[in-house]
Amino acid sequence: MKREDLRNIAIIAHVDHGKTTLVDEMLRQGGVFRSNQVVEERVMDSNDIERERGITILAKNTAAYYQGVKINIVDTPGHADFGGEVERVLKMVNGVLLLVDAFEGPMPQTRFVLQKALELNHKVIVVVNKVDRPDARPEEVTDEVLELLLELDATDEQLDSPVIYCSGREGTASTDPHAKGEDLKPLFDAILSHIDAPEGNPEAPLQVLVSSIEYNDYVGRLAIGRIENGKMHKGMEVALVDYHDHDLFAKAKINTIYQFSGLKREAVDSAEAGDIVCFSGIGDVNIGNTVCSVEKPEAIPFVKISEPTVEMTFSVNNSPFAGKEGTFVTSRHLRDRLFGELKKDVSLRVEETDSPDSFRVLGRGEMHLSILIENMRREGFELQVSSPKVLFKTIDGQKQEPMERLVCDVPLDSVGSIIEKIGARKGEMVQMHQVGERMRLEFLIPSRGLFGYSNDFLTDTKGEGIMSTIFEGYAPYKGPIAKRNMGSLIAHETGEAVTYGLFNAQERGTMFIKPGTPVYAGMIVGCSPKAEDIVVNVCKKKHVTNMRASGSDEALRLTPPRIFSLEECLEFIGDDELVEITPKSLRLRKRILDHTLRMRAQFNKKNQQ
Repeated sequence: MKREDLRNIAIIAHVDHGKTTLVDEMLRQGGVFRSNQVVEERVMDSNDIERERGITILAKNTAAYYQGVKINIVDTPGHADFGGEVERVLKMVNGVLLLVDAFEGPMPQTRFVLQKALELNHKVIVVVNKVDRPDARPEEVTDEVLELLLELDATDEQLDSPVIYCSGREGTASTDPHAKGEDLKPLFDAILSHIDAPEGNPEAPLQVLVSSIEYNDYVGRLAIGRIENGKMHKGMEVALVDYHDHDLFAKAKINTIYQFSGLKREAVDSAEAGDIVCFSGIGDVNIGNTVCSVEKPEAIPFVKISEPTVEMTFSVNNSPFAGKEGTFVTSRHLRDRLFGELKKDVSLRVEETDSPDSFRVLGRGEMHLSILIENMRREGFELQVSSPKVLFKTIDGQKQEPMERLVCDVPLDSVGSIIEKIGARKGEMVQMHQVGERMRLEFLIPSRGLFGYSNDFLTDTKGEGIMSTIFEGYAPYKGPIAKRNMGSLIAHETGEAVTYGLFNAQERGTMFIKPGTPVYAGMIVGCSPKAEDIVVNVCKKKHVTNMRASGSDEALRLTPPRIFSLEECLEFIGDDELVEITPKSLRLRKRILDHTLRMRAQFNKKNQQ
């Protein structure tokens, strides 16, 4: 049985191609907002970090209405590190809107999310967005999307997908690349005519695959999924089973059921096959579980999420300033928080280590783990993290490492330096072609070759370059890659940094702190252009004499310090260094704070080599 009054779609695209902005307009024209209602931009990006960074991190559900049909829309992340979010929500929908920038064309993440959609045999509507850009090239981009579909072995029906040209910012759509539309009506018409209505048997036993989990202080865990078969109603007794874990079988009772309507959730008494619902009452529910009838418990197959490629060690903060700025500082707090995150994030892995104060955290990429750290920091946690490392595998007796497909969009005069730098990081060029006034370079590069590269990239392209990556697979180990060619400036003693001490220290390199910053012995306060560490005394004060020169103290000129973001801290640190993270501060430090012990450890290491 088909639900003609319903459509379930996901919007998939590369990062920054305009998914969330288009959803804003679909909701506005889909009757969700009043005509005079003031709505902030990117209304679906409700998380603070999402709004600050301008990216979508968590997949979210909403619904618009058109000609009496409810259109459930899932807004998905575009960044490669959050591909796990995209993979699992695609099971909830029957079709996808593939959004492509009218200038940039298909990018690495476009290929990844489209491949996942094609594997599930979803119908596709190609949306060429940002056609109002002065450098837009909609017809060429349409051809590039068609080539991508051919590459990914799309079916004849998927190759015949409709193409809509639109401007998400202006809220217009058209089927003609040269004609400007008036509203999004052509897009809504394409959704109704091309995307299949959800199928399901409302008379069959209940089956719901849980695709997402949320937590509410009042009702506990909330599960989100699409009802594949049967009906769900309040107070109903259900069974919890899992396709991969045959031992799992638990009974529970549905307390509340919600359906998505615009940005709100409406409580309902019942829902049936085809509906995307949010429900509570099952305490131990996890992503990938199936909620079904007690009489006939049958699990639904769940897509296997791609494996993590990067690991970091999270440990309890043990610096001299530990416990001064955070609320949650013990290993018990850290452990509960990390294992609690596993219930929401299917791409994450957490493992115990030999030390009760340290945990091995595995994720999809540097940004994936840095967003987790940033969230913990805002919740009041204090912790220390190590530099990211890639996860090697042994396949057929051969050491293999994760590879990334790197696409760089750069000005023509930057091409030489980009090729040189990526070559030194074991990258191999696979494609190079000109797009307008810029050059697009495509490389296959080891994941570890990208650590610490983003700053060099921005410097080499004078801030005009765009780079994006996607996990390509495992390949034979490419050999050692030279580490950073800078040393650290290390504080000599505990105290407060003063102008006189910083003035003398800045001759040795670039400083990371300003006067008045509390420091401790072993803390990294700057970087040196030489490849060796230097100990500096930033707390040193000028000796007092009985001769006083007018204005001589004020004449000390300090170079403005370089302030790192969290990602830049993770990229900068070496194997013998850590980032200390508190709600108020980010500090770089040596693992061994005592200078004498550190020198002894380095000496022993050299002797062993």
